[in-house]
Amino acid sequence: MSERLSSNELKRELANARQTLQLLKSQAKANMIDPAYLQARLEELTQLVSSMMQDQESSAQQERLAALFEVSQVLGSSLDLEEVLNQVMDAIIQLTGAERGFLMLIDDEGELEFKSARNIAQETLGEDDFLISRSVIREVARTGEQVVTTNATEDPRFAAQASVVSHNLRSIQCVPLRARGDIIGVVYVDNRIRSGVFDESDLDMLSTFASQAAIAIENARLFTMTDEALAARVRELSIMQEIDRELNETLDFEKVMGQTLQWAVRITKAESGAIGLVNLEEEPTSRVIAKHGTLPPDAIEKVNADSVFEQGGTLIVPIRREGRSIGFIALHRPDKKSFAEADREFAVRLADHAAVSIENARLYEAVHRANMAKTEFVSVMAHEIRLPMTSIKGYAEMIELFGGLNEKQIGFIKIIKDNVERMSVLVSDLSDISRLETGRMAMEIEEDVDLNDIVEKAMPPLQTEIDKRKHKLVVEIPKTMPKLKADPRRLQQVLINLISNAYKYTPDGGTITVKAETQTHDGQKMVRVAIQDTGIGMSKEQVDRLFTKFWRAEDEYVREQPGTGLGLTIAKNLVELQGGEMGVESEKGKGTTFFFTVPTN
Repeated sequence: MSERLSSNELKRELANARQTLQLLKSQAKANMIDPAYLQARLEELTQLVSSMMQDQESSAQQERLAALFEVSQVLGSSLDLEEVLNQVMDAIIQLTGAERGFLMLIDDEGELEFKSARNIAQETLGEDDFLISRSVIREVARTGEQVVTTNATEDPRFAAQASVVSHNLRSIQCVPLRARGDIIGVVYVDNRIRSGVFDESDLDMLSTFASQAAIAIENARLFTMTDEALAARVRELSIMQEIDRELNETLDFEKVMGQTLQWAVRITKAESGAIGLVNLEEEPTSRVIAKHGTLPPDAIEKVNADSVFEQGGTLIVPIRREGRSIGFIALHRPDKKSFAEADREFAVRLADHAAVSIENARLYEAVHRANMAKTEFVSVMAHEIRLPMTSIKGYAEMIELFGGLNEKQIGFIKIIKDNVERMSVLVSDLSDISRLETGRMAMEIEEDVDLNDIVEKAMPPLQTEIDKRKHKLVVEIPKTMPKLKADPRRLQQVLINLISNAYKYTPDGGTITVKAETQTHDGQKMVRVAIQDTGIGMSKEQVDRLFTKFWRAEDEYVREQPGTGLGLTIAKNLVELQGGEMGVESEKGKGTTFFFTVPTN
């Protein structure tokens, strides 16, 4: 009978045991008891009692586990600390046989504060009922050791305590509450009526419940702190998002600096401030870019490139980018009180966010200045080169005109004229790029431009090379094509560029097709012009770089053809200035199609 018995089995065994005892009683009266039979029956009774005791212990253990599970459910379902702790204390009182239960937490001053006080009737106790052994509570809070006594009035440790004597305290147990390794409070239960109520198993259970309660307390505290911190973080992120949006809307360096300073002053409630740049390459220097109010005269002298500085109501925050200081934010309060930690942290984060925009604005300004200088240089050089090129071309034509040249000399004159023509194209391209980049490219838009007429005028300078390369040129433009709203000269320049590209990058004997069709884009009627060839085509990587200034593919065939790498860039810009768009479709070895759109009138 070593296995645990079911309820029905236990009833049957008890009935059998009762019959056995009656039989033994009768045999004893008749003096007819067999010692061996008596021994066997006594062993059966002993096993039965043991089984009953085990069953009783198991039932108690199951009851405790069920209560622990129930309390765990409560702890996990609510962050109302008072409600949770009262339910925990009710469960503890019920399972331990305690009369009362108290839970106390250590406050900011290190004193124990009552958080839950309950009795066996599941009622909350008032302060007049807080008649407990404070010596026991303080000892547990101090040492972290658990305490259990079956009768405090007879326990040498507590019998002499005034509270034990005056309140007639008997059964007591008390355990610490621990969170993250620290004691945050204690749980205390007692029974003033009965002695011997608690044992070590009760103490273990109380300790388990206390651990659960400590988790609940810590979670509730963290929830409150996290909720407040989250709300503050959300507010800050919203502000930072707005700041980033403002700063990213402009590449104007001084505007970026001014906006950053205004945000710093507004959020930290500083009365005055300044933002500026630092130069650490030689002797450290600082330069103010924007101000708000009036800073103390010596404030900027306190700029520290490596760390935040605060003294006498002045806060200096470095603006750092990629490990180096590029500027600073200086803020001042006239009351000379220190800035709040949250304000300091905001200023640091603002400086980190602004650093990217400030650096981008600085780089943009530097690049813009460099581009302007380069464009101005190109414009001047194009003008200076055009004059001698014109003279050289004129002299070469005069020599050719007067005749008397042998074949070799005629060859030299042709080389001179070809190179002058190539240089003239380059100078023209450089002039166009210069005007496009500086916004000085003037467009002379006309309302009734005939596309067929533009194509016809573009052919003469191209026909010689097309014939020389034995290409077939096909023009498929309906005579009924609508009139265009465009600059005729610049439109002809675009066509010449695209057709010349087609014949240059198509091996001899290819076909070049010029066609057009009408289409509507965003409610605007457009004409789509396409120049298609059967040439060498391009890879996707080459197409991606196609409209980059001065870029030319590395293919040997491409390098053999004359060109500056500017023509397509110019053509695309000219199309866009006339309200159209340009694109390209190409496949390596299968030809290329350039297309662009032009508005109709």
